[in-house]
Amino acid sequence: MRREFESAGLQRETLNDNPVQQFETWFQDARTAGLLEPNAMSLATVDEHGQPTLRTVLLKYFDENGFVFFTNYESRKARNIEDNHRAAILFPWIALNRQVSVQGAVRRISKAESFKYFSSRPRESQIGAWVSDQSKAISSRGLLEQKLAEMKRKFGQGEIPLPSFWGGYQIVPERIEFWQGRPHRLHDRFEYLRTESGWAIQRLQP
Repeated sequence: MRREFESAGLQRETLNDNPVQQFETWFQDARTAGLLEPNAMSLATVDEHGQPTLRTVLLKYFDENGFVFFTNYESRKARNIEDNHRAAILFPWIALNRQVSVQGAVRRISKAESFKYFSSRPRESQIGAWVSDQSKAISSRGLLEQKLAEMKRKFGQGEIPLPSFWGGYQIVPERIEFWQGRPHRLHDRFEYLRTESGWAIQRLQP
């Protein structure tokens, strides 16, 4: 199962000096190309015993401060983050022969920011946040559906409040790598490392 990566190369001269702006360019390329869920990212966290866990979550927004996703604060990923405030994410844009990896510290965003996003979600998704004790065992799906019905009755047609156990995390990047597939496995890789004066950029061997 091998294939050659036929794509334009990546040169230092064409890279933005700011990795977040470079990410914005590639992210828009992924959207323009019609990739399914271009904001899907693999999120790796590590628990108190050093055991890594990986899952796919959705990037909801990003800016110069970092990359934001939302979850239940009592989920496995959230517990991992409380034990170890560091994480890594990966955007696997395979159809474009590209991937972007990010490592850095993780922090909770403010309740006001979480509420702003929560209020923009479809009503069904807002209710869903109240229904699931994420990552906890349950004996049947029927119990979930029963709780869903209970929550729909509880909230009726009124406004659904932000759960105290739900909100956003921001990954503050310290290292970002852009990977572009090239023929003969001689891929282009550029690494941005945060320094006191800005970002240091270097080409990595494939």
